[in-house]
Amino acid sequence: MRTATLIAAAMILSVSAQAKLPFVKQAKELGFTEITSCKSCHVDAMPKKGASTANERGKFLLKMKADKKAAEVDLNWLKEYKGK
Repeated sequence: MRTATLIAAAMILSVSAQAKLPFVKQAKELGFTEITSCKSCHVDAMPKKGASTANERGKFLLKMKADKKAAEVDLNWLKEYKGK
């Protein structure tokens, strides 16, 4: 029983880590070296989809997504970000 709980917890944590990694990796590939972790755009270190709080940069990306009526955030929009 205890082993099953540990395996389930590991699976949940690994899904969260996999969900954020592509954005950090993509940002670095696009030359945004200041993007080093999820906290670059979120308040939480391990944000959960739909339940996370965006920081200033994250709010900018969400506003751009809404303004452009885009289905997904495009990290190229960071070229227009004038914040910190």
